[in-house]
Amino acid sequence: MARGPNHSVSRIVRRASAAILALAATLVLSACGGRTTPGPAPAPDEILVGHYGSMTGSEATFGRSSDEGFLLAVEERNAKGGVKGKKVRVKTYDTQGKTQEAGTAVTRLVTDDKVVALLGEVASSLSIAGGRVAQQYGVPMITPASTNPAVTQVGDMVFRVCFLDSFQGEAVAKFAARSLKAKKVAILYDQGQAYSKGLKDYFGAAFAALGGTVTTEQAYTGGDQDFSAQLTTIRETMPDAVFVPGYYTDAGNVAIQARRLGLTAPLLGGDGWDSAKLAEIGGAAIEGSYFSNHYSHEDPRPEVQAFLAAYRAKHHGTPDAMVALAYDAARLLFDAMDRAPSLSGKDLAAAIAATKDFAGVTGKITIDADRNANKSAVIVQMKGGVPTFVESIPPAE
Repeated sequence: MARGPNHSVSRIVRRASAAILALAATLVLSACGGRTTPGPAPAPDEILVGHYGSMTGSEATFGRSSDEGFLLAVEERNAKGGVKGKKVRVKTYDTQGKTQEAGTAVTRLVTDDKVVALLGEVASSLSIAGGRVAQQYGVPMITPASTNPAVTQVGDMVFRVCFLDSFQGEAVAKFAARSLKAKKVAILYDQGQAYSKGLKDYFGAAFAALGGTVTTEQAYTGGDQDFSAQLTTIRETMPDAVFVPGYYTDAGNVAIQARRLGLTAPLLGGDGWDSAKLAEIGGAAIEGSYFSNHYSHEDPRPEVQAFLAAYRAKHHGTPDAMVALAYDAARLLFDAMDRAPSLSGKDLAAAIAATKDFAGVTGKITIDADRNANKSAVIVQMKGGVPTFVESIPPAE
């Protein structure tokens, strides 16, 4: 029997529907790491904390460093008996450096894994996305390193242990004007990152207030490979320095291309430069450049030296600031858990908010009314491929 056109159309529709369903299933598996059923609830004798971070992607060292810091703090705390008589366990999900994945990861950690608190992210845009989910479900979240002011403005469940970009931008501006005696600075920023755009604005306002001039603002999109057009425009303005408030992958490539174009002015950056990969990517071109950071391994304070000894015993290297910040975030969380009458969202959030003068590796931490930490910044210079301490800039300077 011959099949008419309606039958053919029906068959096409069925095949298309099947294809769409298969694609949807694939996307769910991808977003959920290949798992479609909820994970097991935490054991009665453990406290489960969630970490979401960029374990892969262009900023992968951020997530990996954070994970090292969190796990080191957990190991130390469990060796002392844990929290409230229970062992602490951290569960980590990869955001791949993508905003959408951050929201998905936090949703999984809260609804499937039943975590009592969240640690992450480093990139501000991802922390904003994850923070919205944390706020929705009433689960406290501490970001170790997201510096954009909008992160904690998400709501009363979101905290940070790092300084803000408003202060970081001011600190770099002060260093440029006072220590480098720069009168003219050009800016090259990532227009797709809240972190980069915010730091650009804060630096520009502070530098102008100090009598300096921003000669030009040039934009790129993270992951771009060719910066020649922007750098050529910057070179023509003859700046005393160039501020590049992006992440380490882009900063290293910018440095290489800037030197090839004969742009010899020192490059300045923010804490997004902090990665061992910066020297690997930038090589000789990044030597002599400066960036603001949260701590220096050269700091003689006992908190820093004890942390360094513990980290080196386990990893046989020198930890970057992302490790230190994550370590502080986890330890501050455990301190709040000790003080909280229960680990419910509201009780734990109130205990975190009440933190005063916590002795961290990255400085003394007091959480203010806006759930932020007011702290000093350090300026480091790349020497021999290593960030070397130059000076410290306190927030009240």
